Amino acid sequence: MYKFLLFSAVFFVTQLVSSQTIYKTFNSSKLGSSRELKIQLPRNYEENKDKTYPLILVLDGDYLFEPMAGSVDYYSYWDEMPEAIVVGINQANSRREDTAYDNQRYLPEDKGAKFFEFLGMELLPFLDTSYRTSKFTAVAGHDITANFLNYYLLKPVPIFQAYINFSPDLSPEMADRLTTALSSAERPTWFFLATASDDIKSLKNEIQGLNSKLSAVQNENLKYAFVEVQEATHYSLIGRALPVALEFIFEGYPPISLKEYDELVASEDSALEYLNKKYSKIQDQYRIKKKIRINDFMAIGKVLEDHNKWDELEKLGDIAKDQYPKLMLGTYYQARAFEENGRPKKAMKTYQSAYGQEEVGFITVDFMLKKAELIKEDFGY
Repeated sequence: MYKFLLFSAVFFVTQLVSSQTIYKTFNSSKLGSSRELKIQLPRNYEENKDKTYPLILVLDGDYLFEPMAGSVDYYSYWDEMPEAIVVGINQANSRREDTAYDNQRYLPEDKGAKFFEFLGMELLPFLDTSYRTSKFTAVAGHDITANFLNYYLLKPVPIFQAYINFSPDLSPEMADRLTTALSSAERPTWFFLATASDDIKSLKNEIQGLNSKLSAVQNENLKYAFVEVQEATHYSLIGRALPVALEFIFEGYPPISLKEYDELVASEDSALEYLNKKYSKIQDQYRIKKKIRINDFMAIGKVLEDHNKWDELEKLGDIAKDQYPKLMLGTYYQARAFEENGRPKKAMKTYQSAYGQEEVGFITVDFMLKKAELIKEDFGY
């Protein structure tokens, strides 16, 4: 169970979106009709031909797409979450039919069953083949569409990895069904649930009951968060809960924080191992390849130097040279490790080899050549 601080201001940041929204009409054989889609591709999508992106599917796209697209663009701009493809499905004239369930089994029926198949069997395959998706997919909805998206968790192999529920209007038995499904989830699954202090009373009571059940689930594959937005209504809660949902789902992605750094400084655990695990987890969870950030290299390098972990610093230099071969970063770490491990001549030559490489932070040509000169003076080379 995670605890979050809520943002104090509504987070509609659509004015920050520089990515172009694409409007498409999708002709569905399952529905026997067409649906209007809104698609936001990440900035520089066309330039980054080899890059793949998580997909966020937004039900109620006629009003939920813009706040989602704006928040995703803002968070990814600051590298607090990966860039993502956001797709909204307009349902202004069809949401009741799209989310219909029968009154006996409380499962999608008629047009609701067709819409269920449309999303899973038509729309997602179309998006996966049309765009460079990473195969990590989140889905978001509000009240009846939030309830509807949870039906995918009842499948033996759910097609989504993350579920964002804004004040779901839960169908009968849904709370028990979700508890059972999430208790037995065999792969990492993110489930975000939100209500508000001034939410519709009947919905809020059911949501709080669901929270009680899910809070008791013991399953390491379940990543669960619940928030109750204070001084918000059934509608205004979205603007404040949406950023919290994104932070929750992508909590392992941001750069090393000051808190993480302080914990590494105080710990005897391997900082290099921590770095490798952090980026392996990003790749495993979100299905994306992420180069280690330069600031993260420098944070881990500082920890290793403070702890006199020279062998690990040399390994860090190897990784840095592999990922940033044009920068002095890896060269500095290797030279520093050689210097402290009693290999001054190799350290001197390594410092000198930085000439012609690109500077980064405090690691400049003058700095590296000065380090080499000091060794030369000390040892008479």
